Amino acid sequence: MYSDPKDCLYCTNNQTQKDLMIEIEHLAVSRVFLFKEQTYHGRCLVAYDKHVNDLNELSDSERNAFMADVARVTRAMQTVFQPEKINYGAYADTLSHLHFHLVPKYTDGPDFGGTFRMNPKEVYLSDAEYALMIEQIKKALE
Repeated sequence: MYSDPKDCLYCTNNQTQKDLMIEIEHLAVSRVFLFKEQTYHGRCLVAYDKHVNDLNELSDSERNAFMADVARVTRAMQTVFQPEKINYGAYADTLSHLHFHLVPKYTDGPDFGGTFRMNPKEVYLSDAEYALMIEQIKKALE
């Protein structure tokens, strides 16, 4: 299923996007967001800055730049949150704008050793807690 950029939450920055995530900053070819639902402490998302349906549609140089952004964010997440592992999810069944879910997993945390849940709707933080996490991630991205 290919989504129309006019209906894409990443392209339109619509209310659905604002309800789900907080933009941290723009990187070389992508935007990085902090997921508001924080069952997986430190969960972020990296979305390609143009409406592309799939990774295979990018040229080699575009793909390499995007994956460099993804790696840069995971390094920042490792520094700030020190998870055991970061799971990568590139699902696009209903929204085909290229994006990666970056989900920290902790040995004693939810779903360790299994697949992360897309939106468990279990853990939400205060505005101050989100702001602190974003500040820490931004510093680690420098």
